[in-house]
Amino acid sequence: MTDSSTSFFTFCPNCKSEHFEFEQLFRFTCHDCNFVYYHNIAAAVAVILKLDDKILFTVRNVDPDKGKWDLPGGFIDPNENAQEAACREIKEELGLDLQPSDLQFVTTSPNHYLYKNVPYRTMDLFFECELQSDAINITAEDEIKELLWVKTTEIELDKIGFVSIRKVIGEKYVL
Repeated sequence: MTDSSTSFFTFCPNCKSEHFEFEQLFRFTCHDCNFVYYHNIAAAVAVILKLDDKILFTVRNVDPDKGKWDLPGGFIDPNENAQEAACREIKEELGLDLQPSDLQFVTTSPNHYLYKNVPYRTMDLFFECELQSDAINITAEDEIKELLWVKTTEIELDKIGFVSIRKVIGEKYVL
């Protein structure tokens, strides 16, 4: 391996050579067999559930960012569009049945997601959904420690774990 970048690879997955580069944690190139692997961006969704002047935050029960505030959401599965993924994640995490038509697109933001020492770069797609009630239960207790309804005037950005969520909430919802 060359010294030009840090890598979670220790050898080429094709020929097992140690003579490779992993440029900017994006393009892996083996100098012996010419194998090339692109560690592309993963797509993820986050849903801003609102009730009046409050936003629902989850408290992460797992790393990365265990104990930090988060928004419900997750990675988009193959053959799934962003709205379908958002509805599926809300169902899995909170037991709510949302329809894609319930979601209003907000914005996108890049993020970094370190999982088991593998640095994933994500493109997070944000949606908003206005709710009629705050009666919500956690259905993914392995992922979510607790739920917090926070007034937009009382949001503490330093308690939010992920850079993308902190940025979007700060720019769009914190006055």
